[in-house]
Amino acid sequence: MATSRLEINFIRLLSRCESIASEKRGETEWRLEKYVGALEEMLVALKKSASKPPPETLTDYTRKVGFLKGLIVAEKLSSPTEKALANQFLAPGRTPTISSERMPATKTVHVQSKARCTGEMRSELFGTVSSSAGLPETDLRHRRSIPADERQSTAELDAVLQHHHNLQEKLAEEMLGLARNLKNNTLAAQNIIKQDNQTLSQSMRQADVNFEKLRTESERLEQHAKKSVNWFFWLMLILVSFTFISMILFIRLFPRLR
Repeated sequence: MATSRLEINFIRLLSRCESIASEKRGETEWRLEKYVGALEEMLVALKKSASKPPPETLTDYTRKVGFLKGLIVAEKLSSPTEKALANQFLAPGRTPTISSERMPATKTVHVQSKARCTGEMRSELFGTVSSSAGLPETDLRHRRSIPADERQSTAELDAVLQHHHNLQEKLAEEMLGLARNLKNNTLAAQNIIKQDNQTLSQSMRQADVNFEKLRTESERLEQHAKKSVNWFFWLMLILVSFTFISMILFIRLFPRLR
């Protein structure tokens, strides 16, 4: 199916949004949010279009637009920790938007965003330590509790990330087990259906054989019945003829008395 004009414009705008998202943007950057809003409207129109793309392509388009929306929301968060957590739940697209891409641009943007959030967290931690290096001893003692709090926050963040990672691995293992059980159940159902089909075929063949035998026996019985009727007819004819002849002879041999 040929690509419609609406889809071509959507792909161009999506590629432009991915390009803007991969760049380092300032707080006054407004184009990405406006472009993503236009992408949402075009995606709705594309889903309602008569020449809409296949469902797999629409699903990937939806993932990419949702990823860009989530990226905008994550960048508006104030804390680097919150940004890092929000980036963990972003789902980039699975296929390249344009043919010249070796890998989906949204995956590249996702990796860059993660690295940027990690750098901001490190800068925040190390900036606190370096700022306390030039202070007097009394102020340094007063602020020694801040790096400890930051280290505690980092440890908590690592624990949360590790917990989510473990949950994802557990979920993946459960999904793999469910897929394996589904495959085994499907194979078992296929074997049962195959055996049932074989049994049904054998029953049909046996029914055909029995029908042929029944028809043969019916023909033989019909022929036998015809033969029995014929013998009975000839026997009655002979009996009637014998009776008639006997009466004639009786009348001739014994005339009526006068």
